[in-house]
Amino acid sequence: MLERLFQLRAHNTNVRTEILAGVTTFLAMAYILFVNPSILGETGMDKGAIFVATCLAAAIGSATMGLIANYPIALAPGMGLNAFFTYTVVLHMGHTWQVALGAVFLSAVMFFLLSIFRIREWIVNSIPLPLRSAIAAGIGLFLALIALHNAGIVVDNPATLVGMGDLKQPSVILATLGFFLIVGLESLNVRGAVLIGILAVTVASIAMGVTPFGGIVSMPPSLAPTFLQLDIAGALDVGLISVIFAFLFVDLFDNSGTLIAVAKRAGLMGKDGHMPKMGRALIADSTAAMAGSLLGTSTTTSYIESAAGVSAGGRTGLTAIVVAVLFLLALFFAPLAGSVPAFATAPALLFVAVLMASGLAEINWDDVTEAAPVVVTALAMPLTYSIANGIAFGFIAWTAVKLISGRHRDLNPALVILSILFVIKLGWFNA
Repeated sequence: MLERLFQLRAHNTNVRTEILAGVTTFLAMAYILFVNPSILGETGMDKGAIFVATCLAAAIGSATMGLIANYPIALAPGMGLNAFFTYTVVLHMGHTWQVALGAVFLSAVMFFLLSIFRIREWIVNSIPLPLRSAIAAGIGLFLALIALHNAGIVVDNPATLVGMGDLKQPSVILATLGFFLIVGLESLNVRGAVLIGILAVTVASIAMGVTPFGGIVSMPPSLAPTFLQLDIAGALDVGLISVIFAFLFVDLFDNSGTLIAVAKRAGLMGKDGHMPKMGRALIADSTAAMAGSLLGTSTTTSYIESAAGVSAGGRTGLTAIVVAVLFLLALFFAPLAGSVPAFATAPALLFVAVLMASGLAEINWDDVTEAAPVVVTALAMPLTYSIANGIAFGFIAWTAVKLISGRHRDLNPALVILSILFVIKLGWFNA
C-alpha cells in the first residue's frame, strides 16, 4: 500500500528511511509547539487550545502535503506570521484575535484561489528578488526584537524608545545561555538543536525555582475556546485589507521559497528547473492554512526545517505523514508546553531571526537603487512593529527610487499598482 501511495522505489527510498526522515524533521520543527502558544497567548487566547490547534494544524497540513503532493515537506503555523498576528494585528492595531483569525482565513482562501487559477506565478514573479529577500530579513529582525524583549534584554525607555534591561535577572542569563547552546549545537549538526535549547532553559528555570513545573503528560486540553471562533465579517473591514494581503504575501513568498529550496535539496526539481506538482503543494498549503484558522491558530505554512528530513534521506510524502503522526502524539504533552516560559522560547526566536536575516547576503549592495528599498523594508518592520508596514514601505521605496533614477525597466504593472495602493492605504491611516 505504501509503495502504491508514495512510489518509494521510484524515489530510491524505503519505509525505514522515510520514518527516520520524518522523525528528524519533527525534532527540527517541534519547537513551534512551545513557541506558538507563547506568542499567540499574548492576545488573550487560551494557551491550551492554541497548543491543540497547533498540533492539529501541523498534522492536517503535513498529511495533506504528503498525500496530495507526495513531497517530504512538513507544515505548521509559521514563524513571523504568528508574531504579525499577535504584535501587529491584535496588540498594535487593536483588533480582536477572532478578527485576526478571520483575516487568516480570508488570506488562505485567496491563496487557494491563486493556486487553483495559477495566478501565483504572476504575482511572485512581479516582486523583485531583492524585495523578497528584504521581506524575509525584515521578519527576522522583527522576531529578533520580540525575542530580546521576551528575554528581558531589551526594554522600553521613554527617553530613547528602547533600552537595556537588567542583565542580572535569571531569565536574561538563561535566555542568553540558551541562544548560545542552540547556535553551538546547530553548528555541530545536532538534530533538534532548537528544541534542546528550549527544553534546557525550561529545565534550568524550574530547577532554580524561577518558574513552576506543570507536568509532562496529560489528556489534550479542550479546543473549544478557539475552535470556529474566527470573525470573518469583522475581517472584511476596509482597514484590514492590508493585513489580509500581508498574510497572503508573506505566506506566498515564504512558501514558494521553502518548497523550491527543499525540492532542490531532495533532487525533486524537473530538468527545466521547475518544481513538478507545485500546484498541488500550494493547494495543500492553502488548505492547511484554512483549517488552521478554523481550529484557532495563525497561518499554517511549509517549514524549511523539512530540509533536515531530506538530508536524512526523506524523498516522498511518507516523511510528511510520519511528521503528522508525531504531531498528533504530541497532543498529550500539553503540560510540558505550559511549563515553558517566554524567556525559554526567546532563544529559539532569535535563532530563527538569524536564519531569516541571512537573505540580506543576496543583495547587490553596490546598486543603491536596490540597497535602499531593501534597508527601508527590513528596518520598517521592527521599528513600526508591523510586517504589513514594512512591505508597504518597501514597495513604495522600490517604485519611487526606480522611477526617479530612470530605471523604469526594473518596474512592472503589478508592482506599480501595489505601490499606489499602499500609498493610499498609508495616507488614509495617517490622515
